[in-house]
Amino acid sequence: MERPHQLEAGSLEASLLQMITNHNHASAKLREHTDKSKKEAIQSAARVSDQMVNAVNGGVQDIFINEKRIEMEIRALTSTIMRFSKQTDQWLAASHAINNAVKEIGDFENWMKTMELDCKSISAAICNIHQS
Repeated sequence: MERPHQLEAGSLEASLLQMITNHNHASAKLREHTDKSKKEAIQSAARVSDQMVNAVNGGVQDIFINEKRIEMEIRALTSTIMRFSKQTDQWLAASHAINNAVKEIGDFENWMKTMELDCKSISAAICNIHQS
């Protein structure tokens, strides 16, 4: 009777050992699968992160390039404005000089008319003196 009990105990022990072995084996497979999934998730997250950084940096790079272009245009426009301002000042000075010259010509004409009238008066006075 001890024998069947030993067989049962042996088979119970064997079954328990088999269950422990199966459990350990399943746990190891699950651990490997979990580690593999974890590594894949980390790699996927890194790829997504890299793509997001590249997308954002691409926009930032475009903005930086556009900012540099705008700054260059501002400098060019500033120099053009300064050149036009100097040219306008020169034209204004020339306009004032012409205006003054025209005024002087008008003053000279008035002087000439006055002189002509004076000469006519003197001539008429001389003719009157000569006739008398």
